[in-house]
Amino acid sequence: MMEALKGTELCYPHLNSSCKKPTHPYTQAMLIYVLLSSISLVTVALNLLVIISISHFRQLHTPTNLLILSLAVSDLLVGFLLMPVEIIYIEACWFLGDIVCTLYYVVDYIITSASVANMVFISFDRYVAICDPLHYPTKVTKRKAQVYVCLCWICSVVYRILLLNDHLEQPGRSSSCFGECVVVINYIAGVVDLVFTFIIPITAIIVLYLRVFLVALSQARSIRSHITDVTAQRSRTGAVKKTEMKAARTLGIVVVVFLFCFCPYYYPTLAGEDTSIDASSAAFEIWLAHFNSCLNPVIYAFFYPWFRKCIKLILTLQILKPGSRDIKLL
Repeated sequence: MMEALKGTELCYPHLNSSCKKPTHPYTQAMLIYVLLSSISLVTVALNLLVIISISHFRQLHTPTNLLILSLAVSDLLVGFLLMPVEIIYIEACWFLGDIVCTLYYVVDYIITSASVANMVFISFDRYVAICDPLHYPTKVTKRKAQVYVCLCWICSVVYRILLLNDHLEQPGRSSSCFGECVVVINYIAGVVDLVFTFIIPITAIIVLYLRVFLVALSQARSIRSHITDVTAQRSRTGAVKKTEMKAARTLGIVVVVFLFCFCPYYYPTLAGEDTSIDASSAAFEIWLAHFNSCLNPVIYAFFYPWFRKCIKLILTLQILKPGSRDIKLL
């Protein structure tokens, strides 16, 4: 009887090398399911609204919005493909085999890399727009934005295939038993990933946004120095303070959220350890990194008034009316 009970706790009861079925207390499991499912649904909904808005309205077909569109696509894939798989296998064994497991992680890493690369391109776009506005129309065009987006995805695919080449050649090499989906990134590969997916991007974002903030601050001081009328000066000073605060807040949100979401994932590498990723563990660091995809549309889109207008038009089905593509939003 005890042997039969033990057998029911295994993914493959007839194999001695089978993994045990993941188990959580019922209440805890339900809370995890509800929370993670809600995050997945919100991530899909928010990014889908961004994609529909930019794709539908012609006035939004700008280089900046093309980059935001690419970011929204990568974040949508996180919520639509990656999160549901991890939710399903919280209380289930992995029965899809080692090859599918490896491909899942390759796709996971590609999408995550593309999302981070898109953030860097958006930072660069805003840097050029504010720091070199006269040359912005020639430096950043729709055509160039399309090239940037293609390079972003192509480089992410090539980079991740090279990084996970060992796992592609030998699927399941990290699994200790049958019924689990685990990929272990060795320390050297982890350092490479840390440098190219975390340190370089976050450094670029900080430098670009810091430069933007300093330029905005310099322009604000220049405006104040040319004001002679006291009344005008007071009103202008209030506007300047708002501009300064908005620039500082945007910089802080972008950097802090990115660090907050990705630091726990890269902690093993920073501590000199291998990085183990398990699809069925619902690991906090994995979900926190993926949660960044839910926050991105809030950071990069909800700050735009046109997006709020688009949400209203979409939810009220106004976009189904003839000529809705030419509605003025700006």
